[in-house]
Amino acid sequence: MPLKRDIALWIDHRQAVIAAVAGETEDLTHIRSGFEKRTRFSAAEGGAEDSRDRRFEGHLNQYYDKVIAAIRDAGSILILGPGEAPHEVERRLRDAGLGKSVAGVETADKMTDHQIAAVARQRFAE
Repeated sequence: MPLKRDIALWIDHRQAVIAAVAGETEDLTHIRSGFEKRTRFSAAEGGAEDSRDRRFEGHLNQYYDKVIAAIRDAGSILILGPGEAPHEVERRLRDAGLGKSVAGVETADKMTDHQIAAVARQRFAE
């Protein structure tokens, strides 16, 4: 039986870094959302803002779908990151029936790949 991967996922609205550890192996994957900053528009633009928000939400949903597909087989998932993204992904994992895999959600500012992998190793050490 293959070893279950434990994952530390660092995510914001721009990119996700997946640090998967299984036994002595470690694998890093990057998934980019394809958009940079969410642009703020004045209320005077009215309908245009609603249209942009809908496009942003649709794009975000596709991005989260890609991330969840990449971590679906994880034994445990620690979600890290700033802002709303970690909590949004946690909700989506729970909605997808994967809530039991979520080991925790922690607020974390920008981290290097090495730091994310180190957190995964430390958190999931036997």
